[in-house]
Amino acid sequence: MSWRALALAAALVAPAAAPAQQAPADLTALPAVPAAYTLKTEWGDPDLRATYTLDMINNGRIAFQRPDEYGNRVWLTDAEFARRLEAAKKSDAAYSVENSRGTKGLEAWMRAEPFARRSSMLVSPADGKLPALLPEAEALRKAGRSSWVPGQAYDWLDDFDTWDRCITRGIPASMLPFHYNNGIRVFQAPGYVVIHFEMLGDRIIPLGRGDHWPEAVRSWMGDSLGHWEGNTLVVETTNINVGDGATHDVWKRAASPLNVATQGVPANNAIPVSARARVVERFTRTGPGALVYELTYTDPEVFTAPWTARLTWTRDDSYEFFEYACNEGNQAIRNNILATRAGRREARP
Repeated sequence: MSWRALALAAALVAPAAAPAQQAPADLTALPAVPAAYTLKTEWGDPDLRATYTLDMINNGRIAFQRPDEYGNRVWLTDAEFARRLEAAKKSDAAYSVENSRGTKGLEAWMRAEPFARRSSMLVSPADGKLPALLPEAEALRKAGRSSWVPGQAYDWLDDFDTWDRCITRGIPASMLPFHYNNGIRVFQAPGYVVIHFEMLGDRIIPLGRGDHWPEAVRSWMGDSLGHWEGNTLVVETTNINVGDGATHDVWKRAASPLNVATQGVPANNAIPVSARARVVERFTRTGPGALVYELTYTDPEVFTAPWTARLTWTRDDSYEFFEYACNEGNQAIRNNILATRAGRREARP
């Protein structure tokens, strides 16, 4: 069932609606991912094939890093969740006026999905905050240039990041909720899992291959190798393009591992990437309508410690993909450069 249908069902039974998900007794505890759900492909692998959307996480304003008021709590209290539900009701009501097809279904999703009670996507470190960057990495981040840096001047392509230039959102940024175009489609074939993004790119993940590429061979999304641990797909990615957002050499630019279009990540879109960057992901189907996605990111030349995020992808087979014609419609590069030049002309005495 899609979340549009679920929203309609919830609206029809609103007077006697079931209570929302209950908070666990220990609000600081993160239980293990349920892995008992079993659905197999024709060749016997766990079946992850579906269309998923991360829209509700973004619409529900569940941030990547945990807001200070939650401390070490992974979960919201009943009172906090009631306020989140009330905001969802107002959002749904406003949307209904704009769109004759009905509501977004945000309240229905929150009542049905345990993740809606979470205080953040980030679960480790315990405070839900990213570990500090090493001093050199932090200096590069602050010096980074992109269209997301307030007041920045633009002179050439090296003043823009890889997302500005329609190249990539990077990894693991591509796997997280954005402001828009949050569709993810998973395909499988014997020996492979393919992840197709609504926005910018695909990942082809071989299963069971022994070795990563040679050190010198790198790509924007790295080299991903997968294997099954029970019903969970485990993917290790290395060989990610190395660089930063401060360099004027476009060939030494990196795609920041986190993107500012995900709520609650650092500014500037310019976290550097070293040759030691590594992503370990776990994909677990927990039921017919949900997949739990967990990632651990390690880069000991950038972050002072690894960090882990866990979130739920919601299945919605009615979600439609349309062409993301980024390069064809990308006027921002030219316009920003022209605006900088015009501003300089006007500033001349």
